[in-house]
Amino acid sequence: MMKKSKFLSLMLAVVMLMLVAAGCSDSNSEVSVGIVLPTKDEPRWVQDEQRFKDALKGTDYTTEILFSQGSSAKEKENVETLINKGIDVLIICPQDGDAAAAAVEAAKKDDITVIAYDRLITNTDAVDYYVTFDSLAVGAAQGQYLIDNAKGSNTPLYLYAGAASDNNAFLFFEGAWKVLQPKIADGTFKIANSSEAEALKDKAELSRDELSKIIGQVTTNWDANEAKNKAQTHLTAAKADLKGDVAILAPNDGTARSIADVFGSDSAVSSYLVTGQDAEKASIQYVIDGKQSMTVFKDVRTLVKDAMGMAVEILDEKKPETTGSYDNGHVEVKAKQTNVIVVNKDNVKKELIDSDYYKADDFTGLE
Repeated sequence: MMKKSKFLSLMLAVVMLMLVAAGCSDSNSEVSVGIVLPTKDEPRWVQDEQRFKDALKGTDYTTEILFSQGSSAKEKENVETLINKGIDVLIICPQDGDAAAAAVEAAKKDDITVIAYDRLITNTDAVDYYVTFDSLAVGAAQGQYLIDNAKGSNTPLYLYAGAASDNNAFLFFEGAWKVLQPKIADGTFKIANSSEAEALKDKAELSRDELSKIIGQVTTNWDANEAKNKAQTHLTAAKADLKGDVAILAPNDGTARSIADVFGSDSAVSSYLVTGQDAEKASIQYVIDGKQSMTVFKDVRTLVKDAMGMAVEILDEKKPETTGSYDNGHVEVKAKQTNVIVVNKDNVKKELIDSDYYKADDFTGLE
């Protein structure tokens, strides 16, 4: 009987050890950094997913990445899922800056450090940091390119903007307006497609409400089809003096290509300058082919490293380095800013091929 009792005791001890080990294993399987990205339908965010995973290699930390598929409700659900997995840091690129406030407030209640990634979360104090490209500098670079390459005076200027729900769209437009406005005032450009912009053409500094009025008229909602339809409407209504050699402020590459196709097919448009942003492959081909004038290259490899580097510093209980701050309507959010690069036909090989961002054989006609 003693032998049987000892055997049972031993078995019980083994089971207890297994349960303890399982408990430790569950604890170790908790996620360190939760990441929420807007959609899998755009190449940019799918590429970011892999870059985030790569950025954590060599550390003891783990990550889980969820996509919101264009839905703020799904975004909030994703954040709740990650909270339940015990994350310490949340990196989130909001679908809608205002709507994301409720999701990050839930994270803050659990003492999770919140990093807004690429787009600012607005009207809440539940954001600790913001990792971004300098959005004002993006718009300024677009505007300056149009100024540097415009022909003569009274050049028709067509204005387009991103989505009114995206704080970045305001910053891009504000940055462009600040450099373009003096050249509108002195007659270098004449506004072709916005009565709100025309009414404000003598103001270099625009309030949020004034920006909102213009953006409301010229928004593309970051949608290529909407941009195409808007451009067609504007060109159909345009008189002869608003054609010829024109300049076009397009907010990003997807909209730039659609707008370029519309302007390029109008026989009364003798030439056009059109800006872009993101250095998408399709737009780089357009730049090489002379169908898009420029793009603002935001090296997301650097942005991902900055965001994940900040997360690791927080997990290591260090204070992250910041380079500025942004007013989100409620608080000043400390920010780490990443530089941007203007790419055109002259430097596309140097900036995008030689830096291994793309391969030369991704394109045709590359010199």
